Amino acid sequence: MNSFRHRLLGPPLLVLLTAVAGCSAADGGASAAVPSPDAKVVSLCEDLDEAVPSKVDGQSRKDPEPASKLTAGWGNPLIILRCGVTRPPKMVDPKVAEGGDADAVAGGVNGVDWLMEKQDDGSYRFTTANREAYIEVTVPEGRDSSSVLIDLAPAVKKAIPEGIAL
Repeated sequence: MNSFRHRLLGPPLLVLLTAVAGCSAADGGASAAVPSPDAKVVSLCEDLDEAVPSKVDGQSRKDPEPASKLTAGWGNPLIILRCGVTRPPKMVDPKVAEGGDADAVAGGVNGVDWLMEKQDDGSYRFTTANREAYIEVTVPEGRDSSSVLIDLAPAVKKAIPEGIAL
């Protein structure tokens, strides 16, 4: 009788477990577009990947998919860092920055200058300024942006020299 029960429950149980596992993987993982900078910036970003802290804003590191040394993440919902992004249009054209949703964080945060842009979903996107590589950090709505930037500042200063990214 045991073998009959196993044959009867086996396929439906397998289908159920596969469906649950599929949902868990899709629901739990966040994704981030991986930048494609030049070799010099890739090297700087790899240094940054080694320097970033294991916790940001009290959240443990959990990198987005696909895995890359150019991206990092923390918490749930994910704080996402992307290194080697292109210069934001609001840094290029001052008229675009006058749109009211972008401000330079006054004086920077612990020695790192940032452009701040509020997103439609309530999150904030910060992009470094005056560094040899552009780093973008997206902070979900409800997270303490200042804490995130304070936690990341030492790694940015250590890995990404001051200068102008091309």
